[in-house]
Amino acid sequence: MTSMFERYGLSCDWRKALVLLCCVVFISAGKPRVLVLGDSLAAGYGLAHEDGFESRLGEAFPQITVIDAAVSGDTTAGGLARLDWALADGADAAIVELGGNDGLRGIDPRNTAQNLTAILDALAAKHIPVLLSGMYAPPNLGDAYQAEFRAVFDKLGRRPGVIYDSFFLEGVAADPALNQADRIHPNPAGVRRVVARISPRVAELLARIKP
Repeated sequence: MTSMFERYGLSCDWRKALVLLCCVVFISAGKPRVLVLGDSLAAGYGLAHEDGFESRLGEAFPQITVIDAAVSGDTTAGGLARLDWALADGADAAIVELGGNDGLRGIDPRNTAQNLTAILDALAAKHIPVLLSGMYAPPNLGDAYQAEFRAVFDKLGRRPGVIYDSFFLEGVAADPALNQADRIHPNPAGVRRVVARISPRVAELLARIKP
């Protein structure tokens, strides 16, 4: 009897390839989808795609699908403005890495707080578990601004249901061996350090995904 594959001229090798493709699609469809809402630190500014945070995160956690929602230069206001778009295809968990550009631009910390609060509120309303990564303001803006800016993250990090990573660049910032020439963005070694350090919190985030 002629099989369906043979009827349409597909060889045994093609049948195997088709079955394999179907399995890959099925497995990918079942992976938890993790949204990375961030700025250049998460987007991999100045790096080859495979050396960026999102790619390295996907390597460290091959069981997830990373949703790329990191845009270089973005502020918390920008992240909030595109959140609905970023969630259009759904997400099972989210990593929020925003605020560095707010600090660099000297944006009022109250505005930063409002934007991040709105982002967390929107994710909570959709029952999406969140890992919030903190940031520090540049020292040239003065002690008062630094303290107020930092307090935004520390306060939001105490919200129920939020996993708090106190500083995205912990152990990487100010180390010339781990940063690019601009002394702001991690180099490939720095990104690997960030991913290794944050991995336990990402694992905790994944454990909160409801089946």
